Amino acid sequence: MQLNTEIANQPAATEAAHGGFAASAVRERAYAPSQSEGKPTGSGRSESRARGEVQNPTDQPVIWFDGNFIAGNAPEAPLTTHAMHYGTAVFEGIRSYATADGGAAVFRLPEHMERMRKGADMFGIEFDAERATQATLATLRANGHRDAYIRPLTWMGTGSIGLDVDPLTQHLMIATMAKVVHLGGARTRLTVSPWKRNPATSMPPVKLSGAYVNSILAKREAKQRGFDEALFTDDKGYVVECTGANVFMVKNGVVTSVDHRDALPGITRDTMIELSGAESREVTLHELLDADEVFVCGTAAEATAIAVLDRREFGDNPVTRELAALYGRVVRGQEARYASWLTAV
Repeated sequence: MQLNTEIANQPAATEAAHGGFAASAVRERAYAPSQSEGKPTGSGRSESRARGEVQNPTDQPVIWFDGNFIAGNAPEAPLTTHAMHYGTAVFEGIRSYATADGGAAVFRLPEHMERMRKGADMFGIEFDAERATQATLATLRANGHRDAYIRPLTWMGTGSIGLDVDPLTQHLMIATMAKVVHLGGARTRLTVSPWKRNPATSMPPVKLSGAYVNSILAKREAKQRGFDEALFTDDKGYVVECTGANVFMVKNGVVTSVDHRDALPGITRDTMIELSGAESREVTLHELLDADEVFVCGTAAEATAIAVLDRREFGDNPVTRELAALYGRVVRGQEARYASWLTAV
């Protein structure tokens, strides 16, 4: 199997000197850059003036932070961090998988990094996709993770507490976690949310951290009513997406991908369209309720069958199962024609 080998040496800073587990400070960060530093950049100026070396506990994964590995539970951001107050951060959800050849690969890593770059541009964050790519691979190697969820986050740090982000420091971290964080393929109970999705005319459909308060409110309300997940619809009755996944339906064997301008242009959605030959169009809630199968997809959710949509119960889901099985083979390097989607760790 041929995998992309967009891997290079570990990010500069630390691995050689500290045996792959360079550690940095757990001390509180300074609140603003000095005047002599000028405008901060995304190349990784730390919020800390002083860094001390800490020993990483063996049961705690390390995190790549501004060019260094730190203990996963190290307190690295002060309470005046702008992103904490205003949600001025951009993230991605990415997955790596153990592959059939005994290695590991990250699925569609370039596409995730490009989408993250577009989100960072919204805040004027100087995001280096290649640097973030190498940091991602290095973090997976440092933690020994093969099957993992990957969370890159870039954010605005300190320098001002106002709404002008230009004076702020900029930061980047990469965390890897050996666990599933959303739905995880289990048949799911879905309900229409009374909340509406952030319209694209007010909030661009990229992964801005602050925008996900919308999803949190919807999911929390759905769970309080005994459901697993919430479905957003618009004022005209068209389906938008779920809190963290795109929506598909199957009717008479035909797969349709829900298309809506307010929905995130999902990378897993794009994958499923390619694998299934699905048409992409607007779908009404009435159509969804009348479908033979409904499934949602996303990096964390993969392909998750919907068992219930409010009072509508769905029976067997053979098309969803077939697509989920194909997707599983693709991400693990068992389908050679899709090898270009994999970046070797």
